[in-house]
Amino acid sequence: MYPRMLKPPDHSFFLLGPRGAGKSTWIRQQLPDAVVIDLLDDDRFRTLSARPERLASVLPADVPDWVVIDEVQRVPAVLNEVHRLIESRGLRFALTVSSARKLRRGGVNLLAGRALHLTMHPLVAEELGREFDVERALDRGLLPSPYTRADAREFLRSYVAVYLKEEVLHEGLTRNFGAFSRCLEALSFSQAQPLNISAVARECGVERTVVAGYVEVLEDLLLAARVPAFTRRARRRVTKHPKFMFFDTGVYQTLRPRGPLDSPEEVAGPALETLVYQHLRAVNAYMQLGYTIHHWRSAAGHEVDFVLYGERGLIAIEVKRANRLRGRDLKGLRAFMTDYPMARGIVLYGGDTVGSEDGIEVIPLTSWLSSLSSEL
Repeated sequence: MYPRMLKPPDHSFFLLGPRGAGKSTWIRQQLPDAVVIDLLDDDRFRTLSARPERLASVLPADVPDWVVIDEVQRVPAVLNEVHRLIESRGLRFALTVSSARKLRRGGVNLLAGRALHLTMHPLVAEELGREFDVERALDRGLLPSPYTRADAREFLRSYVAVYLKEEVLHEGLTRNFGAFSRCLEALSFSQAQPLNISAVARECGVERTVVAGYVEVLEDLLLAARVPAFTRRARRRVTKHPKFMFFDTGVYQTLRPRGPLDSPEEVAGPALETLVYQHLRAVNAYMQLGYTIHHWRSAAGHEVDFVLYGERGLIAIEVKRANRLRGRDLKGLRAFMTDYPMARGIVLYGGDTVGSEDGIEVIPLTSWLSSLSSEL
């Protein structure tokens, strides 16, 4: 297992993250003596679903002070008993979550003030060290299994099919799985682009509200996110539509249909942007940097891939695959920095030379990703 940047807290916590991100492996490494209750186990699931108060009785008498409950969202009522055991016996709980949908419903005890909320993301370059390879990450993504397996493509196809079958169908998150599957494909064409829900709905032959619901399902499953537009104190007319992002390049590559009419650039550009985005999300969370992550696009068509805003400052980041930059590659950053002269402008590219142009830092992508915790 690769050493992860996420550090365990001293008291109870929820650990959110998509299936396969390494939550259970990390917890077992960090808390090797903990009692583990896996709610994917059918017997355990049935027992605690019927009577959540049985949680105390299934724990051994000599339980250490850490208890792990895997996939706690499957029996959210058990959190009342977790609360009681924290208060009455001083136990500490590590609670893994791969779907936040049930936990967001009213009436669920989220242990306010008694449990931190952490997120496990796919691997990042700093965790992989010398084993990080940009092309490999773009093709396979950074979930631990497909990154290291010879059958990565087959694994990812199975991951998408099984995960969706288990989570979407089993949990009853949609009544029309065919329409949901079509929507997944249509959304893959929106990767790293401002999300036009009406256009996706027309492509899938369903109502706009249906697509909006599907996007919420993907967010609840931690498979996708919307990147809001940066509009703070805007000096010009800017778009307010969020960008849509699947959480991992490998999952995006698996969902994205392609054929003879698709150019490599149509897939490679969004994949590269996705790779940067998932690094930004992970390092920002692990290092508790406090940035909010946005994109920026003016009505005139100038755009910046990512804008980070927080107490640490304002950072604008443009991502380019080319080994050489052209003048037009910096248009978006120049426009943004005209409106926000206090911003730090960065362009990441496929070359290997560090430089500067018009106050914009030019940095090789690989080296920047590999030292991201110190770059931000």
